[in-house]
Amino acid sequence: MKQMNTIQRIPYHPPLQPPKQTKQATANFKDHLQSAVDTQQLKISKHATERLQERDITISDAEWQHVADIVFEAQEKGVQQPLVIMEQAALIVNSKNATVITAMDRVEAKAQIFTNIDGTIIL
Repeated sequence: MKQMNTIQRIPYHPPLQPPKQTKQATANFKDHLQSAVDTQQLKISKHATERLQERDITISDAEWQHVADIVFEAQEKGVQQPLVIMEQAALIVNSKNATVITAMDRVEAKAQIFTNIDGTIIL
């Protein structure tokens, strides 16, 4: 019995082409990206929440939004852990995680040495 080598034909399929993007799809992506950037919010750690309550520090929503905006702007410039000095408080923020780590009132902040910060924001 003689063994024969055979060649099998495999059907040719052209490579798949990705769908062409339309201007509408690109615009939608830009809109989604912009809305994500616009709604960046700071989180407040449990520790910072306790400090704000203990020290009776009140920060309005508008002030929080201003802090968030300036922290994200500083992050774009390479600042990862800024000290944010406000009229009523001093906050240490981890901008990479968008989280307020701790808070103290301005009187208490005067007597402190701040370590592990790489930028200061004065509002």
